[in-house]
Amino acid sequence: MIIVIAIAGLLMAVGAIGAIWRIIKGPSALDRIIASDVLVATVMCALGAEMAVNRHTDTLPVMLGLALFGIVGSVSVARFLSSRDDT
Repeated sequence: MIIVIAIAGLLMAVGAIGAIWRIIKGPSALDRIIASDVLVATVMCALGAEMAVNRHTDTLPVMLGLALFGIVGSVSVARFLSSRDDT
């Protein structure tokens, strides 16, 4: 089981590094926004995996806050970009 946990952690770390790289080097604002959503989702997956491994629910409010942040951020940016395209 330790090998599975290590592989999952490595894959999540690679995903987070890729998202951070796209946030830094993204050619457009939309690329950076999508990368930040991917980073939030990766952090949520890492927290969920940590909760499953250690068999607790202490970080569940943090995950709910991250989910709320991701949804509100995505919707607000989409509304901003759609209103900017209309003018």
